[in-house]
Amino acid sequence: MSTPSSNPCLDCGACCMSFRVSFYWTEGLDLPDGLSEQVTPHLACMAGTNASSPRCAALGRGSEGPMACGVYESRPSPCREVQIGDDKCTRARARHGLAPLPA
Repeated sequence: MSTPSSNPCLDCGACCMSFRVSFYWTEGLDLPDGLSEQVTPHLACMAGTNASSPRCAALGRGSEGPMACGVYESRPSPCREVQIGDDKCTRARARHGLAPLPA
């Protein structure tokens, strides 16, 4: 894993502005109020990601960089699954006109 100073995610944020981040509602219990939205009785999503132009409400709220996650330690499983340079990262970066990163 990259160190914070070399982590390209801290300058990118493309995945946080490309996908709806859906999860079983109990995963959102540790999130601050207003950072999750109910989608169905059993599913929630990160606030701001259930839109035609998604942008996670937690993006840019962390102290580690301009695109740092404000809830990184308690982020839901879909966020934890995205890895630098994987397929989701590559698709998100392409959506925003960014070159792919090596996995």
